Amino acid sequence: MGTLAEFELRLSQRGARLRSMADGSGCVYLVGAGPGDSGLLTLRGSELLGRADVVVYDALVNPDLLRLAPREAEFIYGGKRAKDHAIPQGKLNDLLIEKAREGKTVVRLKGGDPYVFGRGGEEAEELREAGVTFEVIPGVTSIIAATNYAGIPITHRDICSGFTVVTGHEDPTKETSRIDWEALARIPGTKVILMGVERIGRIMENLQRHGLSADTPVGMVRWGTTGRQETLVGTVGDIADRVRAQSFKAPAVTVVGDVVDLRDRLNWFETRPLFGRRVVVTRTRTQASQLSRRLLELGADVMEIPTIKIGPPTGRELVVEAMAGLGQYDWLVFTSPNGVTAFFDYFFRAFNDIRSLGNIRLAAVGPATAAKIANLHLHVDVVPQKYVASEVASAIHAFESVDNLKIMLARAEVANPELPRELSALGAIVDEIPVYETLIETQDHNGAATRLAEEGADWITFTSSSTVTHFHERFELAALRQKNPNLKFASIGPETSKALVSLGFEPEIEALDHTIDGLVDVLLSAEQSG
Repeated sequence: MGTLAEFELRLSQRGARLRSMADGSGCVYLVGAGPGDSGLLTLRGSELLGRADVVVYDALVNPDLLRLAPREAEFIYGGKRAKDHAIPQGKLNDLLIEKAREGKTVVRLKGGDPYVFGRGGEEAEELREAGVTFEVIPGVTSIIAATNYAGIPITHRDICSGFTVVTGHEDPTKETSRIDWEALARIPGTKVILMGVERIGRIMENLQRHGLSADTPVGMVRWGTTGRQETLVGTVGDIADRVRAQSFKAPAVTVVGDVVDLRDRLNWFETRPLFGRRVVVTRTRTQASQLSRRLLELGADVMEIPTIKIGPPTGRELVVEAMAGLGQYDWLVFTSPNGVTAFFDYFFRAFNDIRSLGNIRLAAVGPATAAKIANLHLHVDVVPQKYVASEVASAIHAFESVDNLKIMLARAEVANPELPRELSALGAIVDEIPVYETLIETQDHNGAATRLAEEGADWITFTSSSTVTHFHERFELAALRQKNPNLKFASIGPETSKALVSLGFEPEIEALDHTIDGLVDVLLSAEQSG
């Protein structure tokens, strides 16, 4: 689609949105969220989330998808798991209608596909009956996704050319059933059973009674497509015993057929180097994606528990004074990407032109901070070889003598005093300008903090001294270690390690290259070396 066409499309969408707001008629989008891996959301689903006013989401929806919606959107948890209905279906239907009639864009985010055992058809009927405009956006269903990630193709040219899907939620022993179990047992091809873990014994008995061989291979995939994925393999005759022995729980997809035997050769997902390792990411919510993405690609079960969030400094007088006297500074020094973002947010409120920076030189503590500056098409004069704040002073002094030069440090309100002390010792005139405040994050937006408390973790990654401090304030590291003796700490660099040591903990690993990539590399090496 060309640039002009894209522009016209945006205008059309905006016009439709304004008209709907004017006449009080919004729209409900029934969006399939996919099976768990957030990367499997469709482009259309992502686009609609990006302009949602209201998001109503189910229990099996990956909460990471919620970050695609505007921050000001209203988020409503709809539950919809067995024995866990946060909102009864009837009231949920009424809610969708009510929000649409307020002229809002409502995204009804449903696990898998809305029309595959997701009650999407019922919701669509209610919306049509109420005269509410709706659209259905298909999603990748666990029928094919979970089996794919477990190395089980549900069709194969040499094995079978078809598959049948049924719900296992229905009791196979009841007198009347919408499922013809006899026909299901006799029909050739793969059989896929959704929501059948609790009844797996009765289901398998029923299939055997109607002629399916007890030796037929069975695979069950739990939490498919995520780092929590578990796969259990057996036969029609013994799978129920295996489920009991391993306390295998829902949610899971069950595959019955000879294609299950291909798993030994086609299992690609569970062979990733960090598969099955629970890794906690403590970066801010906006920064977590880079580290999380690397870990997810390596197969880790990532739990994002941001322990810090960025807010404005408690007093803005120093920022205002610094902006007014910007021309008097020789150097502008940044010690984090957050500092870059916060500084230039204030800068562009005061000035309309990047040239208002004048001839000031720029220094960054490391490549991530330098990259943030480079995004503004600004040249960074100094980046130290060791990516720690104290090394910045030496690097600037090697570039030119700092004697009597005026230097602004744009950084957090509470920061390590070592850098300004060393610059002052070299003769520089240093102004510390707090452009942001690091605050403790206490909300559990995605349920990861609850999971950590219940299930523990293998690694906690720390990317700054403030993540260490605030994580400790929230969870108490000694208590976590006592409950999880094998829990290990990964540090991005010396300053972060110092914060851990001050609390009585030596990190098991410290990145040699003090970057996100360096942190991932050293964690991967630690896991591979055993």
